[in-house]
Amino acid sequence: MERIVSYLNITDSKALNALLIFAAFVILARIVDFLVDKPFRRLARFTKSELDDRIIDVVHRPVFFTIIIIGALQSVHFVKPSEKTLFYANGILYTLLVLIWGVAVARVSNLFIENALQKVADITGLRKDVIPLIENVWKVVIVVAGLMIAFSVWNINITPLLASAGIVGVAVALAAKDTLSNFFGGISVFVDRPYKIGDYIVLETGERGEVIDIGIRSTRIKTRDDILISIPNSIIANTKIINESAPVPNFRVRIPIGVAYGSDIDLVEKLLIEIALKNDNVLNDPPPRVRFRQFGASSLNFELLCWAKEPALRGRTIHELNTAIYKTFNSEGIKIPFPQMDVHFYKEA
Repeated sequence: MERIVSYLNITDSKALNALLIFAAFVILARIVDFLVDKPFRRLARFTKSELDDRIIDVVHRPVFFTIIIIGALQSVHFVKPSEKTLFYANGILYTLLVLIWGVAVARVSNLFIENALQKVADITGLRKDVIPLIENVWKVVIVVAGLMIAFSVWNINITPLLASAGIVGVAVALAAKDTLSNFFGGISVFVDRPYKIGDYIVLETGERGEVIDIGIRSTRIKTRDDILISIPNSIIANTKIINESAPVPNFRVRIPIGVAYGSDIDLVEKLLIEIALKNDNVLNDPPPRVRFRQFGASSLNFELLCWAKEPALRGRTIHELNTAIYKTFNSEGIKIPFPQMDVHFYKEA
């Protein structure tokens, strides 16, 4: 910068030299703007993402104005005005820099937030309407940081402001501790991804349903009785969740069945597998299987194990399998025993 200024010190008039310096920086700004805009756009065409193109759209104008403001600063310093004039000139120009780059950082960060949350939403089912909320929170952070920088440029003591902000922050945190707890619980849900929209989950309290909405504050599930349950994310983050749809969407169905002693156990196993394979809700891979579990007090206890296509079909599949087993066993003469007691009376001699 100093070399450029020295080269342009070609007249006896400081004002004219200052104008030449400012004009040189304007030309330099146009050159840099062209180099940032055209070649970088050509490179961005080789990428699949549109994010880099949008970043160039946001950044190239702030770079242009930054070089012009630097030229203005150099021109002002070259003229060597009074200390008071120099202070106000520096304050105005640096404040403009803070404003320009504050807006640029906010727009670029919004692009990253939107891009990242779109991917997170596709994976976890996060509602896309929380994107404006997070963008607004980030804008507040940028505005506060920009104001602090601007105050420091104007030599304004921000210590009392920081102390006041700390007191207000503590008061807000105490008043909204449940909301903040749910907010951070929601972040842990998004990061950990224990479930996504469409999954069937079972809560520690026993409620079971389909996840239909994941928000910053709460998660909503709909039970099989079409009842909507809203669970705060702070509870979700600190409780045991059973996800019946993960890691695969299939759901294992267990059908216990007892047959009378003396039954043909090979025929029982064959009939149970045939019943499972005929059901449209049961998968052929992995194949259904039968296990002889134990010798009961009044029955031989078997268990049919098969996989339903999805957890939502669990109730219907169990109903259809139980119905088919009862009808098939009746037609094949296989008895299904039930608990009973024989009472014998003896006469005294």
